[in-house]
Amino acid sequence: MNPRFAAPLLAMAALLSIGASVSHAQEASCAAPVKTKGAHLRDYRSIFESCTNESGQKRLATRRMTSGGEAWLLALDPESLATRIERAQCWTCHETSDADQAETRFLRALQPPPKGGATPKALENAGLVHGKGAGSFLTGDLCPSRKPLDRAFLESLAKEGERTPIALTVSGLWIVHHGEDWEWLKQKAESGALDITWVNHSYTHPYNKGRPDDRTYLLTPGVDMDKEIFDTEKLMIAGGATPSVFFRFPGLVSDPALMETLRNRHLIALGADSWLALGPAPRPGSIVLVHPNGNEEIGLKLFSRLLAQGKMPKPFRPIDEAP
Repeated sequence: MNPRFAAPLLAMAALLSIGASVSHAQEASCAAPVKTKGAHLRDYRSIFESCTNESGQKRLATRRMTSGGEAWLLALDPESLATRIERAQCWTCHETSDADQAETRFLRALQPPPKGGATPKALENAGLVHGKGAGSFLTGDLCPSRKPLDRAFLESLAKEGERTPIALTVSGLWIVHHGEDWEWLKQKAESGALDITWVNHSYTHPYNKGRPDDRTYLLTPGVDMDKEIFDTEKLMIAGGATPSVFFRFPGLVSDPALMETLRNRHLIALGADSWLALGPAPRPGSIVLVHPNGNEEIGLKLFSRLLAQGKMPKPFRPIDEAP
């Protein structure tokens, strides 16, 4: 080889090698889960974007945020409904709309607000109240409580088999005041003892005893619905948990305006057709509601009794399969 060309060719080869190494490093970085625990989230906002990565995978991004100078997305698989925090640099995204995504399973699951007739002051148990297929969908509400988490109930549930699914609907104030229980739950999820879907249950979970439904819960005058949604999501993410596509209204009480806000934030309202402490009994496809936050022991006792009698529809299934 002519010495005049050898040096440039070697330099070019070195640059190509460096480029390939950077590319492989970026691919590995994109495949690795984002470690969000302890993150200081900034510029947290609602978006709706269609995203594709270099492997051709498609996601819908519903939130954008930054942490440590890096941009992150809260993204969901539009068919499985699974959510994950993704590095924004690993995806090519553009703004989309409900109409553009109308044929996806996710958009079909987003129920529109009620129409026709007189507008009710309050809606009870609006949204997804019954799932498809056999078995049942177990959900546990963690409303603000002075009592500790009922760990014994969850330990007994874990004995049903590896990665027994449960959707835990968590309020922000419960996380704030139950740090040790929160860490214990995440350890159960990480170990595979339980397959936990994290559901937003509002931040403050307001309740004024004695007021009619249209003046309490999230219909309490002055409630900021976006803060109730986003402050809880940020707590979950900074705690190392990923918010799901579901939201449960405190008391299962909402109204058409709240339902519209929820839809605009691309969250599925999660109701229940078997609140065990109040009835009725579960049937195949039931979304079962109990309170493992120490405030409603009767529901946990009924669950254990029905389970022992073989009257609890099984298998327990992940809530992502319900819509």
